[in-house]
Amino acid sequence: MKILKNLLAAAACAVLPFAASAQAPFPSKPVTIVVPNAPGGAIDILARLLEKNLSETWKQPVIVQYKPGAGTVMGTDFVAKSAPDGHTIGMVITGHMINPSLRRNMPFDTLKDLSGVSLLATSPIVLTASPRLPANNLPELIALAKKDKLSYASPGSGSSMHLGAELLKTTAGVEILHTPYKGAGGAYPDVMAGRVDLLVDPLFSSLPHIKSGGLKPIAIMSARRSPIAPNIPTVAETLPGFVVESVFGAVVPSGTPKDVVQRISADMNKVLQSAEVKQRMADIGLTGVGNTPEQFDAYIRTEIPRWAQVVKASGATAD
Repeated sequence: MKILKNLLAAAACAVLPFAASAQAPFPSKPVTIVVPNAPGGAIDILARLLEKNLSETWKQPVIVQYKPGAGTVMGTDFVAKSAPDGHTIGMVITGHMINPSLRRNMPFDTLKDLSGVSLLATSPIVLTASPRLPANNLPELIALAKKDKLSYASPGSGSSMHLGAELLKTTAGVEILHTPYKGAGGAYPDVMAGRVDLLVDPLFSSLPHIKSGGLKPIAIMSARRSPIAPNIPTVAETLPGFVVESVFGAVVPSGTPKDVVQRISADMNKVLQSAEVKQRMADIGLTGVGNTPEQFDAYIRTEIPRWAQVVKASGATAD
């Protein structure tokens, strides 16, 4: 009996460290936010805003780590294969919903291997034209495209800007030649000079060129007009129901405890409500959203088949 008691006591002592570990409050160590793009750009700035504010909330270091490559796949794969404890969080953009249809041999399953945390923000995409183009709005552009050969530039094949334009072509019933660039930097001078007729890029990036007269605004692809450019009409005003936006969200590995996912989501959404963060986001053309993990998961599940149809119809391939 004494031997049995000793064995039971030893077993209980052996279990205690694991029980304590399982119940450790989140976060119990530094948290990594993975940005699947190179430094710079809206997603990086948003991650840095989260880094600063969440480290104060969580009383733990929050570190932004860059893992660019393969159209965000490399960084998101790192997150998918990380320990499901909430200490590795991935930033995702519209490509997160496009890649399952665009890229073959994905190293992870977007729906099975990752869980949504929150849809953090959106940003308008704008269609602009060379000042030389004899069309000043979307109805005029559609009419022109039906009789003349036109071309448009995007930051790259398979980008949300490229596929947004392809969806616009299908919806409007026009054919416009795609001219992909490696980033939008080289596209701006070509469109402004009239070597390419149109450009699809984030509104925030295009706005300085619109204000200077270097580009002619045609329409933004959001559901509503943008507060930073209220005079630019939406595509939906001509083609009802059309909506394409750049989106920014957060995900964690599947299997992360539900209470931890809820905690991360709630704390991120609180950051978005800060007056300082709202202003900084507005400065870079972002509109804060902040929703629940369940809502973001539902959004991802809806968007993947929508983009799959666009990829199939356009024949788009990844760069």
